[in-house]
Amino acid sequence: MDNGESSYRRFLDGDESAFREILDLYSENLIFFINRYVNNISVAQELSEDVFVDVLLHKRRYNFKTSLKTYLFTIGRNKAISYVRRCARKPEYAYEYIENEADRKNLEDEFIKKEQERELHVALERLNSDYKTVIHLVYFEYMSIEEAAMVMKKNKKQIENLLYRAKQALRKELESEVKL
Repeated sequence: MDNGESSYRRFLDGDESAFREILDLYSENLIFFINRYVNNISVAQELSEDVFVDVLLHKRRYNFKTSLKTYLFTIGRNKAISYVRRCARKPEYAYEYIENEADRKNLEDEFIKKEQERELHVALERLNSDYKTVIHLVYFEYMSIEEAAMVMKKNKKQIENLLYRAKQALRKELESEVKL
C-alpha cells in the first residue's frame, strides 16, 4: 500500500476524485490527532479542514520524500500548536449533549464494551504532551519511529527514548488506576 501517494499523484494530474480518496483515508485520524492538542473536537475538525485547504492551495509542496500521512500530520501538528499558542489559555472541556435516546443507549453499550480502552485514554491524558503525542503517533497512527520523529521535529534516538519513557509512565499510570 502506498499510503495515498498514488492518489496524490493522480490529484496533481487533475483527478478531483483522488483528493476525495485522500480525505477519506486521513481526515478522521487527523482530526483525532489534532484533538489531542486542542481538546476540542470542533476546533480539531476546523484545523483538519485547514490542513486539507493548504494541500489544495499548495499542491506542489509535498515532495514525496516522506509518506503523505507524515506530511499531513506534520501540517496538522503545526496548526494545532499555533492554535494553542494563539489561545494562550487553559483548554475548556466542553461536553457535547446527546439528544437522541438511541444514540445515548449505543454510547452506553460502547462504554461498557471498551472500559479498558477508556482507562488507557484516561491514563494517557495524565501523561505529558510529548509522551501522549509519541504514543498516539506510533501506536494509534502506526507511524514508524522515523515518521514520528519528522512530525515531532526530533531525531530518531530522541523518539526511541521518548517512547520508552512514555511507555514506562503509562504503565505506572495504569497500575495506579488499578490500585484506586
